[in-house]
Amino acid sequence: MSEQDDDKSASRRAEEFLQVFKRGADFTQDLLKENERLRFSLLQLEGQLKSGSNADNEETIRMRKRIEELEQQKEEILGRARRVEEENADFANRYVEIENENNMLANLYIASYQLHSTLDFREVLQVITEIIINLIGAEEFAIMLLDEKTNKLQAVMTEGLEISEVPAIAIGDGLVGQMAKTGENYFIDQMDNYERDFHHPLVVIPLKIKERVIGVIVIYKLLVQKPKFAEVDYELFTLLAGHAATAIFSSKLYSESERKLSTIQGFIDLLTK
Repeated sequence: MSEQDDDKSASRRAEEFLQVFKRGADFTQDLLKENERLRFSLLQLEGQLKSGSNADNEETIRMRKRIEELEQQKEEILGRARRVEEENADFANRYVEIENENNMLANLYIASYQLHSTLDFREVLQVITEIIINLIGAEEFAIMLLDEKTNKLQAVMTEGLEISEVPAIAIGDGLVGQMAKTGENYFIDQMDNYERDFHHPLVVIPLKIKERVIGVIVIYKLLVQKPKFAEVDYELFTLLAGHAATAIFSSKLYSESERKLSTIQGFIDLLTK
């Protein structure tokens, strides 16, 4: 069953519960009116009882029993009404969750499409930067790629700070280097009172192609309106770990091949002149 069918089913159940709740509320009002009438009758009967009427005494007992039954029915109706109200609140919360999930899917689709819409290396880095800012809500971060000659991670794009501020980190060195070595994501446990630490960031997301890590995304600070990570953020981190790595790797290969072709063409032009 599709999410749309689930939404329709949830809405239909919510409407049915609302109808039950309304009927219960109407019935409760009727019970309260009947209860009031019977209490008034009881007072009258108790007055008659004081005058010594045995028949009235039997009627009083009967009325008391009836009132107790009505009181019990009222409590049952009110209990059902409370349960319906709780279920309606659950449906409302579920609706909000579905809306958030739909927005998340739309954002993931757009981000994935943008990542693979260009083979220009700088444009790919810019798209990743926009995703991290707009969808994750990061204020200070760096995209670091592995330099295979030095076996170190070097910052190639930053936001909120200068590239020169971000130190190069060897694979396996410190927290960032360890995450690059293992390929595992890292999220800090407690963000309160955190201050930027290049060797111990809030988040480390290895950029992986299968099991090969080609770089990392490190986040040092979130936007003010972003006190903590949401569920959608972890989905976006997963997206970045794979799709962003593929887009970066493809664009780098394309750029290098373009340079080589340009160089070869230059030699050919020199030889043919």
